[in-house]
Amino acid sequence: MTVGQLRLPTLCIAACLLATSAWAQTETTLQRISKKGSIVLAHRESAVPFSYLDADKKPIGYALDLCQKLAEAVRKKLTLKAIKVEYLMVAPAERIPAIVEGRADMECGATTNNAERREKVAFTIPHFITGARFLIKSSSPMARMEDFSGRKVASTKGSTPLQALERLNRERGMGIQTVEVPDHAKGVELVRAGEVDAFAMDDVQLYGLIAKDASPKDFKVVGQSITAEALAIMLPKGDAEFKKVIDDEMKRLILSGEIYPIYDKWFNKPIPPNGKSLSMPVGYLLKDFWKYPSDFVPF
Repeated sequence: MTVGQLRLPTLCIAACLLATSAWAQTETTLQRISKKGSIVLAHRESAVPFSYLDADKKPIGYALDLCQKLAEAVRKKLTLKAIKVEYLMVAPAERIPAIVEGRADMECGATTNNAERREKVAFTIPHFITGARFLIKSSSPMARMEDFSGRKVASTKGSTPLQALERLNRERGMGIQTVEVPDHAKGVELVRAGEVDAFAMDDVQLYGLIAKDASPKDFKVVGQSITAEALAIMLPKGDAEFKKVIDDEMKRLILSGEIYPIYDKWFNKPIPPNGKSLSMPVGYLLKDFWKYPSDFVPF
């Protein structure tokens, strides 16, 4: 057999492999969900009240309740009799790769929609607007941003509050020693132990962490917001058909008012595990955002 005789089969095999690869790359999110009959929701361990584990290690939270509604909209779009909801717990640094790599179809947590992240993933309409502040011991005299000069301040790895803190530190030369922690719970632990002076994170999550703590009176939240952030459910980038299903359902939830009882459940009523309420009514920025629901964020 000559080299020329070998070439045609080899080229055919190569072409088939390329075709298979191209087909795999063009499979849409809806096609993947339809084929499996299931949808994967990425969630967090301790992002109270958005996405966290209850006492039985079951994923619960405001964002997860919304994602359940979105999953049902996907089921209707695909005309499936039923859709199985599967869960994937992710740390902050793992959430974007989980969506990019297709291991999860939506990330249901407390993730900020910003330009840097939009290079890799897409977002639907914001479900919350927050700002980063500081959790400290109740006995601490610190109250203003200036009080943290020369102090140790922790924040969660991969989070926008950490980025904002480092930027402010550079711009103002405050000499803050930033400490990266793997999750929010670790940040609270370090504050309690006195190993850091404060934990910087979105204010709503700080209030959630305090409500969840066994000794909530030990902590308080202080300082002006160092960020303004729109939190939204994260989606695969470049999948317009899937995004439209999600965006349309988010708009329906908002404009029909159906989202407000869901919000109230998690921000104005007692929540697990300690039965404490965050007592956080819908803020004016979020109310304005919801008048004309859009995935566009100006900050």
